[in-house]
Amino acid sequence: MACLGALALAGFVGSVVGPHFKAASTSPTTTTSTRPPSTTTSTVAHSSVKVLVANGTQEPNTAGHFTQQLQQQGWNVVAPRNTTSPASTTTIYYAPSQQQAAALVAAELGVPTTAVQSLSAAVPVANATGLDVVVVIGSDLAGNGFPATTIPPT
Repeated sequence: MACLGALALAGFVGSVVGPHFKAASTSPTTTTSTRPPSTTTSTVAHSSVKVLVANGTQEPNTAGHFTQQLQQQGWNVVAPRNTTSPASTTTIYYAPSQQQAAALVAAELGVPTTAVQSLSAAVPVANATGLDVVVVIGSDLAGNGFPATTIPPT
């Protein structure tokens, strides 16, 4: 008699739960996503972007340090230089069609995107011709301190 009760209980549970599984298995297999497109996907090949880091501070080895940091991340960096005038804030300048690359460099250095500007004659670096991105390190970024590198001071 106990077996008959257990069988009846199993039948009842099956009749309640079964339609749920059947409905789930016969529902269409298409799914829709409401997730917005990713904004962090990079289509910029770091090695194809020519980057200069210039020291706009009195801190020794500043440009060398950040040049090495970008080089380790795969950017095509040129020899670091000093700026032609002091810089209190870090600014990242970009040549035409290089704004995305400049924004990526800013992100990798921890610089706000508001510091990214179009390359113009106002860039405090001599002979910026042929460069895609120019990073001018200001005292705001240099003041954060950083370890010494093997690149000579600029």
